[in-house]
Amino acid sequence: MINIFDVSISTEWTVRFLITSFFAVLFLQSGLDKFIDWNGNKAYFTAHFNKSPLSKVVVPMLFVISLLEIIAGLTSTYGLLAFCLWGETEWAKLGIILAAVNLLILFSGQRINKDYGGAAVLVSYLLIAIVGLLLF
Repeated sequence: MINIFDVSISTEWTVRFLITSFFAVLFLQSGLDKFIDWNGNKAYFTAHFNKSPLSKVVVPMLFVISLLEIIAGLTSTYGLLAFCLWGETEWAKLGIILAAVNLLILFSGQRINKDYGGAAVLVSYLLIAIVGLLLF
């Protein structure tokens, strides 16, 4: 078990911890919010995609994205625990891979919708995932 108060913890361990934590929080919150405030999110996405080819599939798209985000968040959370408690890295790596897949799906939707600013924001998240994969 790693003592998080041990000042000799490596920078690599710290960055792995932070990136995995980031994706656990990001995707658990985002996915759960979509289900908890289903009507609000449905209204937002319906308006956001109203002039795109995705306008007719907003509800199934929202459901799939929400489910995938929760899966990525739960996998990252378990990966964080396994990494901190047992030094196991495979679940954290899987969580980051699932996060990257989610980000690519979101990025694709933004590009199809011609929301280039929204797509550009997702690039920074994807870069964090790539760095995380390189460290694992």
